[in-house]
This record gives sequence, structure tokens and C-alpha cells, in this order.
Amino acid sequence: MSNTNQFGYTIQSELSESSRIQEEIMMLLRKLGFDDEDLADLHIAMEEGLANAIKHGNQLDASKQVKIEGMVDGNMVKIEIEDEGEGFNPEEVPDPTLEENLDKPSGRGILLMRAFMDTIEYNDKGNRLRIEKTCSIQG
Repeated sequence: MSNTNQFGYTIQSELSESSRIQEEIMMLLRKLGFDDEDLADLHIAMEEGLANAIKHGNQLDASKQVKIEGMVDGNMVKIEIEDEGEGFNPEEVPDPTLEENLDKPSGRGILLMRAFMDTIEYNDKGNRLRIEKTCSIQG
């Protein structure tokens, strides 16, 4: 059996589609034996990344699509999420932990992804996110 699994999906920019795909990916990762804590971290990061792509990237425009590509190589999980939006500069997103931004909703998703993933990177345009995590596999 190969130690590498790949998956790819293209969905409409609808949050219900996001939930459906997250469940499918989580089922795959569960079958591969990943630890529950890592699964929870991946789920949160995926949920935030997809929500950002749908809401901010594609502006909830159901005619636009979001591409999700993933690869599991041993205990490393890599997921890329790409929207059809204009992109953004992640450096310009206000830090949600600063006092002046505590009441603002923006930036929390990126903060959560950074907290739960080993790597979170955007392409130069800012419309493609890559998250990576080295996970524990249950014995």
C-alpha cells in the first residue's frame, strides 16, 4: 500500500458545500489513522481557510469556484485552497490580538490557522492558501 494519498475537489462558493467537503476530507484522514487532536486542528484550519475563500475571496458568489487539493504523505498533511478572488496581502490583515482590534471580526481565521498548523502560506496574489501539519498517527 502506498503511503501517499492525494485528493482534489472543486466546489461552488457556498458554505454548505464547504461543510460537505470538510466532512469527506475528515473521513479520509480518520481512515488513515490520524490522532483526534490533529484531526480537530486540521478541521478548524480547513474550515477557516474555506470560509475565507468563499466569503472574502469569492464574495459568496456561487458562480465562482474554490479548488481544494490535498496530499497526505506518511504523517504530513498538506492542503491547498484556491479561490477566484482578487487576492489580498495577509500582512495587511489587522492583528486580532491587539487591543484596538479586539472588537473586529477580521484576522481571527488566519490567527487560528497559524496556531494549529505548522505552515500557513499564501501565494503572491493572496488567493491560494497552503496549510501543512505533521500529525501523530494512532497506533
